[in-house]
Amino acid sequence: GDNHDLWIDPNNPDRMINSNDGGANVSINQGKSWTEQDYITTQLYHVMTTSDVPYHVAGAQQDNSTIAVPSDGWEHMQARGPNHGWYYAVGGGESGWITQHPVHKDIFYAGSQGALLTRYDRSNGQSRDIQVYPRFFSGEPASALPERWQWTFPIMFAPQDPNIMYTCSQHVWKTTNDGQTWEKISPDLTYADPTTLDKTGGIITMDMNGPEIYATVFALAPSFHDINTIWAGSDDGKINITRDGGKTWTDITPKELPKFSRVSIIDESKHRPGTLFVAANRYQVDDRQPYVFKTHDYGKTWTKIINGIETGHFARAVREDPVRQGLLFLATEHGVYFSMNDGELWQSLQLKLPDTPIRDLVVKDNDVVLGSHGRGFWILDDIQPLRQYTDEMKDRSAVLFKPADAFRGLQDASIQYYLKQQQDTITFEILDANDKLIDTFTGSKPKYEEDPDAPWWEKGGSSKPTTAKGINTFAWDLRYPGAKVFEGMIIWSASPQRGPKAPLGTYKVRMKTRDYEQTYSFNVQMDPNLKGITEADLQEQFKLANDIMKKTSAANEAVIKIRDIRKQIDSSKGKVGAADFNKTMVPLLEQMALVEEALYQVKNQSGQDPLNFPIKLNNRLASLRRSVEDGDAKPTDGAYTVYKELSAELATHLATLEMNLEEHLALVNAVLNKAGTAPIEVSHKGK
Repeated sequence: GDNHDLWIDPNNPDRMINSNDGGANVSINQGKSWTEQDYITTQLYHVMTTSDVPYHVAGAQQDNSTIAVPSDGWEHMQARGPNHGWYYAVGGGESGWITQHPVHKDIFYAGSQGALLTRYDRSNGQSRDIQVYPRFFSGEPASALPERWQWTFPIMFAPQDPNIMYTCSQHVWKTTNDGQTWEKISPDLTYADPTTLDKTGGIITMDMNGPEIYATVFALAPSFHDINTIWAGSDDGKINITRDGGKTWTDITPKELPKFSRVSIIDESKHRPGTLFVAANRYQVDDRQPYVFKTHDYGKTWTKIINGIETGHFARAVREDPVRQGLLFLATEHGVYFSMNDGELWQSLQLKLPDTPIRDLVVKDNDVVLGSHGRGFWILDDIQPLRQYTDEMKDRSAVLFKPADAFRGLQDASIQYYLKQQQDTITFEILDANDKLIDTFTGSKPKYEEDPDAPWWEKGGSSKPTTAKGINTFAWDLRYPGAKVFEGMIIWSASPQRGPKAPLGTYKVRMKTRDYEQTYSFNVQMDPNLKGITEADLQEQFKLANDIMKKTSAANEAVIKIRDIRKQIDSSKGKVGAADFNKTMVPLLEQMALVEEALYQVKNQSGQDPLNFPIKLNNRLASLRRSVEDGDAKPTDGAYTVYKELSAELATHLATLEMNLEEHLALVNAVLNKAGTAPIEVSHKGK
C-alpha cells in the first residue's frame, strides 16, 4: 500500500522500519526481507454493527477492503486463512460508510472513493453498483464536479421506514427502490467557499481524489421520532435541518462552531425529540481543540459540552446510550470519554485502550464498539454498571447490578457487581422464577484464574465470584448442578459434573456479603438463530437431560457407597478372625464388586484406558446426556429408547446391590459387634 515513512537505525543501518497504510514492516537485513503485518494495525474510518446474534462489527480499512467480524461466537464458520478468525467483506472499499438493511440482514450497502456505492448480498456474494451519479472523477478539483463526493460519505436508512435510504454529496439524496433511482431532496448544504474547492496538493503531485474533495455533507441523522425530520452536517462547518422531508432546510449551525470545521458525527437522541449531539473537529486548520455540542430544541439554541476533555483530544464521534438518557460516549483523537450527565462533565473511559485515534463508536446491545485508526476494532463489554449507576451507590459497601438477559447456547449470564472494599467471601445464589434454589457459588479470592494444567475438556463452566475492590464480574454458565462424581473417575465423551442446560424462562440472582444482600431477575432467551425449534422442545430437552443426570448420579452414588463399605470392611480385617472374615465379609465384597464393575470401568487408570476396556453404565448414561444436549433441540426417539434401556439396566444393578446389602450387611455387622468393632455405616458421600 501507500508508504509514508522509513526509519533507519542510526546505530545499525541493517535495521529498518517502514510505515504504510497497512501498518508497519521491519527489516533486519537492509531491506532484503521484511516481516509480515500479522498484527492489528487496521485503520478504520467508521464502525457499524449488524443485527446478527451475536452481532458482527464492520468497517472500511485504509488501503484495504471492508471487513466484518463476529463480536463473539460463530465458531461454526470456517476461517479464510490459517490461524485467523472468520471474517468477510461487505462490498464498497477502503474508506466507505457501511450500513446493513434494517429488514434483510444479508444485504449491505457500502461506499468508497469515487462515489462508489454498492449493494452486496453476503448470502451469495451478489453485488451491484448503485451510485447516485456514476460519473467517475479523479485528478479534478472539487469545483469541477457536478456532485462533490467525499470518500467517506454517509449511507443510512430512515429509522421509521426500511424502504428509505439516504446518502450525501453536497446534497442529500433519497431512494425508495433500493438505489434504482435517487431523488435529490436538498440544496447545497455546505458553505462551498470557492477558496476550498480549487486544486489541492503541491508541486510534485496534485493528489486530487476522494479524500481531497471538500464542502460535502459529511454527517447525517434521519430522525428516530419523525420521518420528515433529517439533520445534516457538512465537512466545512454547517449544520442544517429539515422538518418536512427535505422540502425546506434551515441553517442551525452553532455560533461557536467556526467555519471550516468538519462536522464528523451527529447523533439524535432516541429519548428526546429535538435533541442532537454533535462532534466536530478542526485539526485540518491546525486547531486541535474539541468541539462538542448539544441542542434540545431542534437547533434553536446550542450548548458547548467540552468540560473534562483534555487539550488536543479533538472529537471524532459522539453517541447517546439508547437505554439511559444522558449517558454519552465520545470518540477522540486520543481515546474515549463518557458522560453521565448529558455532556456536562466528561470522564476518561480509556481503561486499557491504547492511545490511538478513535474514528467512530456505536453502542450495541450492552457494549460500546470502537473503530480505531491504527489498532482495529475494540469492544467494551457489559456497560450495565454505567447504565444503572447512581450517586448513592458510592457510599454502599456493595452493589449488585441488574443483569442483562442471556441467550441459551450463545452466552453466559454476566453478573456484575461493585465492592467498595475487598471482601473475605462473597456468595451468589441462582434461583428459578419460584425462588427455588438452583445452585450456589462462593468466592474468596480477588482474581479468578482457571487451572492452567486442566485439559481443555474440563475448562469452561461458571466462573468463581471474585472479591476485589471495584467492579467484578461473575459468569453463570446457564447450567444446573451436575451429577455426583467420585475421585479418579475417568469418563469419555461426556462431562457429567456439568449439569443440564437451563430451560428458557425467568431466573434470579441473589448476592450476599457480610452486610449486603440483593436479588434481581433476568431472562434466559432462545438463540434467535435456531430454526424449527420451539420453547416446548427445549423444555423437553431439559427434562430428559435432567432425568439422565439423576440416573448418572444414582449410578455414581452406588459406586461411592460400595467403595465406602469396602473401606470400612478392609479397616476391620485385622480385628476379625480370618474364618469369620472369609465366611461373612468376602461374599459381600465379591457381590458388591460385580455391581461396581457393571456401573463403572474399574480398570481405568489413565485418560486413554477407555480405548482398552469396555465402556460401562455410568459412562453410557453421561454420554447419552451429552448427546441429548448436543445443540438446542427436541430429543430424538433414539435417545428415549436408549434412556429406557439404560434406566432398566441401572435399576437391576441397584436392586442387586440393595438385595446383597440386605442379605449380608446384618451378618457382617454381627461379626463386627462380636469383635467389638463399630458396625458398617452406609453413606452417600460424593465429590
